[in-house]
Formats: sequence, C-alpha cells, structure tokens
Amino acid sequence: MKIAFTTTNRTHINAHFGSAKSIDVYEVSHEGYEFLNTITFGGNLDEDGNEDKLTPKVEALKDCTIVYVSAIGSSAASRLIKQGITPLRSKTEADAVEDTLNNLVKTLNGNPPPWLRKALGQRNNSFDDLEEEEEELTV
Repeated sequence: MKIAFTTTNRTHINAHFGSAKSIDVYEVSHEGYEFLNTITFGGNLDEDGNEDKLTPKVEALKDCTIVYVSAIGSSAASRLIKQGITPLRSKTEADAVEDTLNNLVKTLNGNPPPWLRKALGQRNNSFDDLEEEEEELTV
C-alpha cells in the first residue's frame, strides 16, 4: 500500500496539507517500506481558504491509502476520504516519518485496528486469511 507524508524536510510530518510544497510517498508492506517519490506542488499554497490548490494534491494521491499530515482542513479531509484516502494527523510536528513507517509495519504484522483494515478494504478478513486465500488462488 502507498502511504504519503506532508513534510518540509523529508524527516518529520510537519506540513499542513493545503500548504505543503512536497509530499513524500512510500510503499509499505509486511516486510517493510521503501521510498517511492516526492510529489512537489507550486503556485500559491498559502493557508488562505483557496481550495483550488487541493484538487491537484488529491489527484496526485489517488493511489495512496493513507496520508499523514500535521494539520488539514475539513474540506481537504472530506475530499481525501471521498477518494478512499485516510488522512491522519501527527501528534506533533516533531513526529518522524521513519518512526511512523516502522510503527505501521509493526501494526500490519500484528492485528491492525478496524480503521486500518477498512482503509485497506479488508473489513472482514485478517491479513493471515488474505495471505492464505492468495496462496490458494495462485497454486
């Protein structure tokens, strides 16, 4: 699954979604994570209520399951949710991207909470059940 982070320094989750100039995207699985790319945005990204800047961001994240932000407006959150992307706020702007990724991998390998199973589209199955089903289908 693809996970995105709004960041100003590629280390911390420290950017507001609407005013973020860059968003880092990672691929996350049971085995770990891998950096994929940085999506950059130009133009006027001030926190000014202008919602036109949200459309290219939501479109750029359409393949992501989760986007971590330091802050997000209700309109932007609603747009992401409508696209099946779960926005999550960091506790502080000091939250590290790497720590969040490591915790997410641990969660995937344990018993993911209902919100994460829902975000993954796996509401009624455990990850073990899904892996067994995939093996049965590929044999």
